[in-house]
Amino acid sequence: MTISHSTAKTSRAISSTSSRSSGARALQKGQQTKQLIVDAALGLAEQIGLEGLSIGVLAEITRMSKSGVFAHFGSREELQMSVIREYYKRFSEEVFYPAMDAPRGLPRVRALFANWMKRVAIEIQSGCIFISGAVEFDDRDGPVRDALATSVQAWLGAMHRAVVQAKEEGHLVSDADEAQMAFEIHGLILALHYEARFLKNPGAIARANTGFENILLRYGKSAVRSFAKSV
Repeated sequence: MTISHSTAKTSRAISSTSSRSSGARALQKGQQTKQLIVDAALGLAEQIGLEGLSIGVLAEITRMSKSGVFAHFGSREELQMSVIREYYKRFSEEVFYPAMDAPRGLPRVRALFANWMKRVAIEIQSGCIFISGAVEFDDRDGPVRDALATSVQAWLGAMHRAVVQAKEEGHLVSDADEAQMAFEIHGLILALHYEARFLKNPGAIARANTGFENILLRYGKSAVRSFAKSV
């Protein structure tokens, strides 16, 4: 039987399409498996810290072989950085992006802080990668520390920009120190973690909210402050 040139060409095209489709499915499955490992690693890191992560432990949790887990990351260091990236992604989706719907100025600063507080209310039980990671890697050099520091700096930079915009909008007093205000807001969150998670002091969340209002009393213009609070 003689196969025509057109038929052979069509056969090769079908084979090539099938091969690409199989490759795409394999890639998608690999990405899904990697995400499953990262999810498990993040849950574990929130409880025991980034340093507690190991290929062996995750293999046991995910019921995979050590070589299977290792193939997706190549090293424990890359696994830790993948966890940091995932944590920052979720943090941004829960805290930063929703706040961008609020008007520039104090309404946005309020939204950022309110969303941050919602996140902290959960992390009082589960733990915070940013805070535990800072303790684990504060005196170390290397890519894991760099990834962690870059994520924290990006978030604090976003809060600082929101405060600067509040001053530009005329919502803060003319001599307001934007860097100091952002620093004090960050300090409230750190104090809340210490008081609520470590010392288990009741009323810590309410004190943090009161502290935020006190910051606005010192830096915000009264008329605009009242408006922002009602938004």
